[in-house]
Amino acid sequence: MANTPNPQGPEGNYDPAGSTQMFRAFVDETPQGGSRQAPAPAGPRIGLIVGVVVAVLVVAAVAWLALK
Repeated sequence: MANTPNPQGPEGNYDPAGSTQMFRAFVDETPQGGSRQAPAPAGPRIGLIVGVVVAVLVVAAVAWLALK
């Protein structure tokens, strides 16, 4: 038989969710400075600007072709 590590701890209690619970507790902790920092204010989005420019160009092209 292969020498496999014992999944049970020194007490013999096996808790498969123990590490997950510890990780969630770590993630849920607040930083030492108090409350969490607020996200930075969102400026103009490049994708939105590019989308509006493309839409205007498409409408202008369709209008030019229709009037031609």
